[in-house]
Amino acid sequence: MRDHIQLRAFELADDVVMLVYRTTAGFPKEELFGLTSQIRRAAVSVPSNIVEGCARDSEAEYLRFLNIAFGSLRELHYQINLSKRLGFLPSENSSLLEPKIVETEKVLNGLIHALRDNS
Repeated sequence: MRDHIQLRAFELADDVVMLVYRTTAGFPKEELFGLTSQIRRAAVSVPSNIVEGCARDSEAEYLRFLNIAFGSLRELHYQINLSKRLGFLPSENSSLLEPKIVETEKVLNGLIHALRDNS
């Protein structure tokens, strides 16, 4: 079993979740069950799938969960951009969140490619 705590990808994904919750707290109340909920679910899905993948025995399953995490991260990136265009996300929040999402994408993608190359 792998230790997710030691993964930089997990650490970054966890940071993204914390930023997302702080940022979406200021979204319009009518979006609570709409975009706010979608963004939070996508954000939480990233570290959750990393953790679940780490708990799997096979390298193939580990890789599958990392790919699911990456898909959720890309979904989150779109939703954050949409929130900006809708005027829900102030630029000061966006300037904190977007670079962290991009860094997480790069690190997670690097981990996925390293695992694929070793297989």
